[in-house]
Amino acid sequence: MKQLMRVFIAILLISGALILLVDKLNSSAGYGGKNTLTIYNWGDYIDPDLIKEFEKESGLKVIYQTFDSNEAMMTKIQQGGTTYDVAVPSEYAIEKMNEEHLLLPIDKSKLPNLKYINPKFMDLSFDPDNKYSVPYFWGTVGIVYNPDMLGGKKITSWNDLWDKDLKNQILLVDGAREVMGMGLNSLHYSLNDTNEKHLQEAKHKLDKLTPNIKAIVGDEIKMLLANEEAAVGVVWSGDAAEIMYENDKLDYVLPKEGTNLWFDNMVIPKTAKNVKGAHEFINFMLDPKHAAQNADYVGYSTPNAKALTYLPKDVSSDTRFYPTDDMTDKLEVYENLGKKMLAHYNELFLEFKMHGK
Repeated sequence: MKQLMRVFIAILLISGALILLVDKLNSSAGYGGKNTLTIYNWGDYIDPDLIKEFEKESGLKVIYQTFDSNEAMMTKIQQGGTTYDVAVPSEYAIEKMNEEHLLLPIDKSKLPNLKYINPKFMDLSFDPDNKYSVPYFWGTVGIVYNPDMLGGKKITSWNDLWDKDLKNQILLVDGAREVMGMGLNSLHYSLNDTNEKHLQEAKHKLDKLTPNIKAIVGDEIKMLLANEEAAVGVVWSGDAAEIMYENDKLDYVLPKEGTNLWFDNMVIPKTAKNVKGAHEFINFMLDPKHAAQNADYVGYSTPNAKALTYLPKDVSSDTRFYPTDDMTDKLEVYENLGKKMLAHYNELFLEFKMHGK
């Protein structure tokens, strides 16, 4: 027994020494909590030059990691294996993260640039009084299409996508909420509908769209549409702006039946090691010139009212990407459906994808 105790104590001492050594090595290499800032964001969702500028101004080393879905991001933060100082979830994910106590409150006294955010993007239902989040980008889900490839035909509606002339011409983003939302909206139901009959109707209608679908893809949808590999795509507005920049033949439309209005906000996860640095970074990104530079690079709409004055007029006045209040009043924000219903949405979406095979 004494021999086992000696071995156990030795293992503990060695483990402790290794942890201290790794921590020391990380610190000397610039990976300690106080002199680094770990950011968890969507792919290609910030101007890299802004990260360099922030590092120069703050003296902090930025570790930048990316995710491809809100669900993947939340799972990683829940597990706690890697600590993040700043993350950029969407509205329904923020509400869920708050419910699960995964966020730290924002100290607004450390964010003097918060005054530049348009008030209509503050105090929204998913985070009243912006206790846990600060606006980063906003946008819509809509349809990009190439009139030349459609013989001059215009698309104005979700239901236009079921036209038999569009056989093998449509690309969809690989997102359950987006695709199920499209199906629900096409039937004039809410994209947050939880009525099982309505959900089955939407799934059945989506199945009928299968002949027109060329592929369900991720980020490559931008390249495929710009290169005219397909005539139509269901995309997020920022992706649409990038696609149209690469190919000016394309157009973007918000379907008349309605669609998603989304918001991505900056938050500080509860496991953050550099809360002071997190506030510095958030305030840096709220600077109007930085916000304008970021919007120009990424292509999504900025909630920063002052930043709009630094953007080209043809950008800030383009109602496809900065829709009027009358237009946005007809759009819906994704609600937190709860774990069980979200899983059901994902299940229906998977069944739809398998139906296409």
